[in-house]
Parts: sequence; structure tokens; C-alpha cells
Amino acid sequence: MSAPSFTRSPGVPETKQSLDERLSRPLPALITVGVLLLVMVVLEIVDAAIPANLDLYGIEAQEPDGLPGIFSAPFLHHGFAHLWSNAVPFFVLGFLTIIGGMKRFVLASIGIIIISGLFAWGLTFGPGTQIIVGASGWVFGLLTYLLARGVFTRNGKQIVISVVVLALYGSVLLGIFPTEAGVSWQGHLGGAVAGVLMAWLLSRGDRARRASSSVTKTSPGPTL
Repeated sequence: MSAPSFTRSPGVPETKQSLDERLSRPLPALITVGVLLLVMVVLEIVDAAIPANLDLYGIEAQEPDGLPGIFSAPFLHHGFAHLWSNAVPFFVLGFLTIIGGMKRFVLASIGIIIISGLFAWGLTFGPGTQIIVGASGWVFGLLTYLLARGVFTRNGKQIVISVVVLALYGSVLLGIFPTEAGVSWQGHLGGAVAGVLMAWLLSRGDRARRASSSVTKTSPGPTL
């Protein structure tokens, strides 16, 4: 007797999109943002315990050698108080971004980190060596990404999330102005700009589908 054969049932095939949907569920989203925060905490513990002076791997403003620090700076902080000030909003905003799509979270984060870092690197002036660390630029980017995403997509659920985020963290946007000494408002500004830009770029497909649907609905029927 030949062995029975099995065929995949019809329906949605196993694709990258289906994987993205699974990774964007609440539990994987919590694990992802929790792991990112854990990396920040472990690095700060190591920095305090050795001490390793890891802050030297941040963004050294105006120096070509400081450009690689754009990618390490978001995971480094000036002490646990600095880390804690970023940890809570990063956890909330990161989670809300991930449940909208893991792939979009990754792409948005890469764009935000790069643009925020370039703003901090290129626009920070002052006497002596200026080294910028912290996840605040990333936080600002996720904040404006979530705010702008609902506007660009006109998706009801995403608009609700935008309203909730605005109510919780809208006042934080004042940090894009030079109001406090020792705070990289340049990185905040870059993150905020990047968040809007990434929301616009990553919503192009949604906007195109909405425009196509609108044309289909309003097109006249056949003439008899």
C-alpha cells in the first residue's frame, strides 16, 4: 500500500506576510521590546560594574570617527536614571508599533536611528568633546511615527492609537526644542522628523490601495 499523500489546504500560503503577522501579535511584540530593553539594562549594568565607560561608543559629534556610534548610542545611557526616563515610553511606543507590523517596526526603527543620529552628530556644537547616547531619539521617532501613521493610512484602529499616544506623550514633543542644557534636542528633532518620514514611506501601499478602491467605487457602470 502506498503511503498517503497530503496536500496543503487552499487558502493563504505560507509567506513572509503571514510570518510578519505572527510576530506582530501581542506576546511576540512584548518579548521583542522586552529583549531590546534588556540589552540596554545589561549594557548599563556592565558599564556601572566594571566600569567599562561604554558611553565612549556613543555619537561623537562632528567627528568622522563618531559616525559608527549612531548605531550603538540608542542602547547606551548616562546612568540608570537616564535609562529609566527612556525605558517606559520606549516599551509602550515600541509595543504599539510592533503590533502594527514587525517588518514596519524594524524598517521604521532603522530609519529613525540613522536620521536621529545624523542630526545629533551634525547639529551638536559646543566646547570640548560632545558624545551623545540614549534611546530618546528612537522614542521621539516612534512617537511621531505612530501619530503620523494614522493620518496617512486613515485606518480607524491606527487613528485611535494615534489619539491615545498623543494624549499620553504629546507633551514630550516639546523636547525637540533646546529647552534643557545637556539634552540632545538635535537627536530628538531628528527622531521626530524621521518618524513622520518613515510613516509616510511605509504607508505608501496603504495609500495606493485606498486610492485604487476609491477609483473603483466612483467609476461609472457600463452604459447600456
